[in-house]
Amino acid sequence: MITLVLPYPPTVNHMYRRARGHLALTPEALAFRHAVRLIAQVQGVQPMSGPVAVFLDVYRPRRRGDLDNLLKAVLDACNGIAYHDDEQVARIEANRYDDKRAPRVEVSVVSLT
Repeated sequence: MITLVLPYPPTVNHMYRRARGHLALTPEALAFRHAVRLIAQVQGVQPMSGPVAVFLDVYRPRRRGDLDNLLKAVLDACNGIAYHDDEQVARIEANRYDDKRAPRVEVSVVSLT
């Protein structure tokens, strides 16, 4: 099992912008991905093989925003870190809580084999 405590992610609405006619990651999305990579690196995380389940506890800073809008940023950031490819994700379970003092996402990735 891999367990990571990550910073609060950008929503899907803040992940992409148009640049020269193409979609590009925003600086906020790039910073989040970089933070995830560093956190995983410090913990010595190696990508899992085979199907995985991802469990997320999202602690948002204020009582607004959709849970599903945050999942893509987290799942994409874990791609190549907790698992080799996001097509390995066979199960997702997510819970939303409020914690304005310490917004974060607690992620657990479990092998299903």
